[in-house]
Order: sequence, then structure tokens, then C-alpha cells
Amino acid sequence: MVNKDFFKALDDLEAEKKIDKNTFIETLEAALTSAYKKMYGEAKSAMVKLFPERNTIRIYSYKTVVEEVEDPDKEISLAEARLEKKSYKVGDIVAVEETTKDFGRIAAQTAKQVVMQKLREMERQTAISELSEKEDELLTTIVKRVDGDNVYVKISGTNTEGVMMKNDQIPTDKFNVGDRVKVYVKKIKDSFKGPQIQVSRSNIGFVRKLFELEVPEVASGDVIIKNIARDAGNRTKVAVYTEKQNIDAIGACVGNRGSRIDTIVNELNGEKIDLVEFSEDPLEYIARALSPAKVLSVETNDSLNMSQVIVPDDKLSLAIGKGGQNVRLAARLTGWKIDVKPESFLKPAEVEKQETEYELTELSDDTSFDMSDLEELEPIDNEFGQDE
Repeated sequence: MVNKDFFKALDDLEAEKKIDKNTFIETLEAALTSAYKKMYGEAKSAMVKLFPERNTIRIYSYKTVVEEVEDPDKEISLAEARLEKKSYKVGDIVAVEETTKDFGRIAAQTAKQVVMQKLREMERQTAISELSEKEDELLTTIVKRVDGDNVYVKISGTNTEGVMMKNDQIPTDKFNVGDRVKVYVKKIKDSFKGPQIQVSRSNIGFVRKLFELEVPEVASGDVIIKNIARDAGNRTKVAVYTEKQNIDAIGACVGNRGSRIDTIVNELNGEKIDLVEFSEDPLEYIARALSPAKVLSVETNDSLNMSQVIVPDDKLSLAIGKGGQNVRLAARLTGWKIDVKPESFLKPAEVEKQETEYELTELSDDTSFDMSDLEELEPIDNEFGQDE
């Protein structure tokens, strides 16, 4: 039926492919049992067993001992059972070995199919396991083909390719076959066609990984990226923080003469990057997040998770940004709803008070903080990228 070469092949697979032989045998026994029932009747209580140590396959049918047989596929008479073993009694289960010469060809075909299917399944699972280690990583890939809006890249060290759909591309990206391109591995999932790798350059994870690659302090954890808000192709805000007294979080990200941030900006095709120093004080954090605009004061309402920000009249458009981009990204970065108002919005008495007082004031529902003296909020300090 299946000769000893078959069992030797299972040993070789175990050694070469690191696939457990017992897994093959269990799967094959189930498949052969199913094939046998299809050939000789589903009603039969049968089981195919493999014995690798003897290089043999045996087929057993299981029948219940009865006084009078009504279903020959499932029952055996007491008299016939006692021909096998005198101690059998009514109700016992008898295993009878079947001799089915015609089943040999079916068994061999089934065995081959099961082995091939199991091999493909195991190889797919191995590939997924190896690729899963690349998830949430930055990889340098090669563009294999461009199909409509989708770009397919070769993942080095594997036989699989990643797909970058239109919404995962930076709007200013242009790709040609053979180009080397950095991508962020967003997701790996299994499908009937095999592992599917979704890669991205528009995801915030791409920016985070670029900072880890270019800024050693970020890679080591000395500088922590608290949050990222991004409008891919236009502007990104990155909140950074450090507990190390001897490290300037923003300075570390900028690098000597801007070398580090310039490399990141170039990879993002000139996308502007605002580096924002994170603060536990929401008033300070919101004001910094609105960079490059200068902020005069911030008031927050914790119950509504809202804030009102006052900026100089001539900085209102800068604070809001084109199409509301700057204030929208600042809101995403901080987690606060932000309402930006010009200085002229205030009553004259309040304007005069702001010019002479610079302090935190506790209110019944709100808190406020005058920011007009914070020089670090000047536009020149933490905006990187091409001019608009």
C-alpha cells in the first residue's frame, strides 16, 4: 500500500524542514480514514493506523458484539466475535482488520496529496512566523512593480512582497521599478494566497521609526516620543520628552547643525516637522503644540476637554494653519479640543491685564496660563522642512 520509502521520506522531511513527523502521521491517518469511508461506505466505523516502526499501514473496522446482526457495517455476531477471541461478550467492541487490496492505490494518492498540502501549510506558517517579526519595523525594500495606485516592493530575505496602497503613500512620492525605498511594515496577515504584507510611508509609525533610526537617544529610550500627529506630505508634529537632566530632547532630535532632522525631512520629501517638547501641564503643552505660532495665553475646561488659546492678531492665520491644519494637528497631538482666538477678541481691560501679569490663575471651572514671555515658542525654534 505505502512502502518503507514513504516512511523514510517522512524522516527526511522532519530533518530537513523541521516538521514533526508525528504531525504528518496524525493528519495522514485522518485523511486515509476519510478516503476509506468514501470508498467503502460512510456508515463503517473504521480507522486507518500507520505504524512507522514496521513500515506498515493497517485498516481496522470497529463493530459492536450483538446476538443478532442488523447492521453489518457496525455490528458483529457473538459467535463470529468468539472466533477471534473467546472472551468477547455482547456489547464489547471488536477491532477487525480489513483486507482491501483495491485501497492501495487510493491510499498512495491520498498520502501524496496530504504530504504536499501539509508541506505548503507548514511553509506558509513558517513564513508568517518569520515575517511577523518584521511587523512594526522599518525596512529598506526594492520596488518590484507599480500596478495602478498600488506599489509592490520586495522584502529582502524573503520570497514575499509587500503592497503599499495609495493611502499608505506620501502624496509627493514617485516610484519607479528598481528604486530602493524605506517603508514601515504596518500589518501582516494570512490569506488563501499566502502571507500579505501591508507597508506604509504615510503611517505615523514610519515617522517614529525614522527618528529611532536617525536619533540614537530615541533608539536608546533616553528621549521618548510621547505622540505624533501627521498630515502626510504636509506637516507632522512630534512631541518629545526626556527625564535626563543632561539631554535636550529637541536638540538631540535636531542634531549637529540640523543633520538628523534634515535626514528625516529629506526621507519625507520635505514634509515640515514641528518638534514639540512634551509637558504634563496641559496649558504649556497646548501652547507649544501650536508651534510655529506664538501663544499669549491658554485656558482649559477639563469637564469639556476644551481649551481656548489667545494669539496675536497677526499670528492668527499661522496658529490656525492652511485649512485649519496647524490647530487640527495640535489638537490630535495633545488630545484637547483647541479654539484659537485673536488678541483683539479680549476686552480692553483683559488685554491690559495680560500685558502686566504673567501667572497661573485658578478659576472655578477653568485654569489659565499667560504664555507671552515664552521665547521658545517663537516660530524659528522648532520648525523643520521646506518653506510654504
